[in-house]
Amino acid sequence: MADPVSDPVVPATVHLVGAGPGDPELLTIKAVRLIRDARLIVHDGLVSDEILALASPDAELISVAKQRSRHSMPQEAINALLVRFALAGESVVRLKGGDPFIFGRGGEEMEACRAAGVPVEIVPGVSAAIGAAAQAQLPLTHRDASSAVTFVAGQCKGLRDQDWSGLAGKGRTLVIYMGVATAAQIADKLIADGVSPGLPVAVLENGTRADMRTLRTLLADLGDMVAREAVVSPALIVVGEVARYALAQDVLAGWVQRQEYGAEMRS
Repeated sequence: MADPVSDPVVPATVHLVGAGPGDPELLTIKAVRLIRDARLIVHDGLVSDEILALASPDAELISVAKQRSRHSMPQEAINALLVRFALAGESVVRLKGGDPFIFGRGGEEMEACRAAGVPVEIVPGVSAAIGAAAQAQLPLTHRDASSAVTFVAGQCKGLRDQDWSGLAGKGRTLVIYMGVATAAQIADKLIADGVSPGLPVAVLENGTRADMRTLRTLLADLGDMVAREAVVSPALIVVGEVARYALAQDVLAGWVQRQEYGAEMRS
């Protein structure tokens, strides 16, 4: 008969589960099953209350919410937490907004589990860009407007250190995550790289949620528009001709008026 004291504990599995952009109806069937069956859920702050409500009343929910420049728990501590529970035999659902492998730090958590000998499973989710663009009826690719799409982070390890040359412009779509706070610098960066100031831009705020807002302007107006419309995170910035197709509120008028006034003053 096995000795429960001396027998080693078999590590449990850590499930890195994509919770999608917010709408619970966009969860995969597998994600719903794991959330409902979980005894322990470690979740991001962007996971909606409606999705967390799917968890069992007996489940333990641990929030590791992150905000700009302020983390409730550093990433290294989150990695260690997942590994510690799994090594103790406790199966963990790590619930992440969007998809775990698109700016979700799922790769880092996967590596930490692998290094500790912990089994890990990835359950993909609808990414914020895919979900928000779909609700806004904004095609990220279109035969008449864009044959390539790129995802970048607007504040990942310093905006100045990122090389975006050639990612935006004619025939291309650039989707910027986490770019609200640096919207003005993003516009300046792209224009300095040769992107037309008149290229359409859409901002998708609170994608797929009841309070989603889609705003459209031109690249040169992006920073000013984010400020005057009081855009808040979570929000995505989509740069490219495809923005013209979106069901969006056009908020360009103020910028146009200022440009016309400036031209009159120069004449």
